[in-house]
Formats: sequence, structure tokens, C-alpha cells
Amino acid sequence: MNDKPISAERAGSSPIQIIDYSPELLPYFKSINEEWIESMFTLEETDRNVLENAEALIINRGGKILFATHAEHGVVGTCALLKKGDGEFELTKMGVLEKARGLKVGDALLQEVIQLAASLQIANLFLLTNKICEAAIHLYYKHGFVDDEEIMKRFGPTYKRCNVAMRYRGIK
Repeated sequence: MNDKPISAERAGSSPIQIIDYSPELLPYFKSINEEWIESMFTLEETDRNVLENAEALIINRGGKILFATHAEHGVVGTCALLKKGDGEFELTKMGVLEKARGLKVGDALLQEVIQLAASLQIANLFLLTNKICEAAIHLYYKHGFVDDEEIMKRFGPTYKRCNVAMRYRGIK
């Protein structure tokens, strides 16, 4: 496993490390996302396509997949930056295993994604979600995401469950 942390500041003192994609981690990307999606919704065709073809649809098209590891629990979270156009990326498939909720894994992943987006000079970072994902929406607001009707119009139809679209307002 490629467990080299990409976030050095979290590597030293926190039990959570954020690591970059490697092919042997793909099963975690799928299983973590299936767990959270199926606990709240139904897996849609778009979900299945991305989860079954993550390397081709995300990595090979210029996107990124990150994983969160915990000192005691192993790989517990993941998220992806899916390239949607020139300078435009969707934060997608962000999930944390139920056993690791409350350990600030989502917070660490989101901080890393925002730093990564800035370093990649991403002009438009957005996400799609659903109102019932209250904890996640609160986390997104906390980190500078705002509701965006234009994103909803352009990308919301990707998922039947999507009724919230947000854009990160901090990238300049």
C-alpha cells in the first residue's frame, strides 16, 4: 500500500493521514462509497459507473482520489476530484466508514481537497448532495462552500437524489 502521506502536517500528530491514490486502494474507494450511499439512498447508474471505473473516469482524465487512514482503523475514508472541464472539478464520492464517524475524517479529507484544488489552480470546485446529508452539508458550509443554482442546473441532473449543489467560494 502507498501510505506515504500527502499532508505532512497531519502525518505527525494526528491518527488520521491523507494519502494519494494507488491502484491497490481502489477496492476501498468502492466499498466505502457503497456503504454510505446504500445506507441513505439507492446506488444509481452514475454511482456504479464511477465506482466500477474509477481509474479510467477519474485518474486517467486528470482527477484525483484521496484516502484517509486512521492509525487504529486502517483506510476509513475517501473522496475524489472528478474533472468536468477545463479548470472545473466536482468533489465527489466523499465517504467515511460508519465506524470512523466522529473522528474528524471528513474534515481532514475536505481540508486536503481544498488545498489540492488551490495547488492545481482549479477555478470551479463544486459538489452535489442531498438535504438529508445534514452533517456533510454543515461541514461543506464550514469550509467555504455555498449553495449554487447554476451548478444545480448544469450538473444536478447527474443524480436523481441531488437536490443541493454547492460551489467552493475560496478559490481565486
